Amino acid sequence: MLSLSGIWKLVQNKYVIACLSFLVWILFFDRNDLFTQWDRKQELNKLEQSKAYYQAEIKSINKGLAEIQNNPAIIEKYARENFYLKRPNEDLFIVVDSSAVKN
Repeated sequence: MLSLSGIWKLVQNKYVIACLSFLVWILFFDRNDLFTQWDRKQELNKLEQSKAYYQAEIKSINKGLAEIQNNPAIIEKYARENFYLKRPNEDLFIVVDSSAVKN
């Protein structure tokens, strides 16, 4: 076991002081300190989740696009729902939900 005087001599050693000061500098005061690395890791995780979400959305949209390009019935349904198009000699009634309308 080290005695109190042995520990004091170890702390007074210039190499130990240099190593400890370097370690403290790197961990707390450097531009890439420990806390900055932690924040960057958190941000990276959020960005990876966003990336996965957007890739799934792109896949879904491409699937819908392929269906629209290959199926005329889906094109007609899309045009009727979004652009209120109708066939000749056909009446179109638009029903608005009064609870959905906000003043």
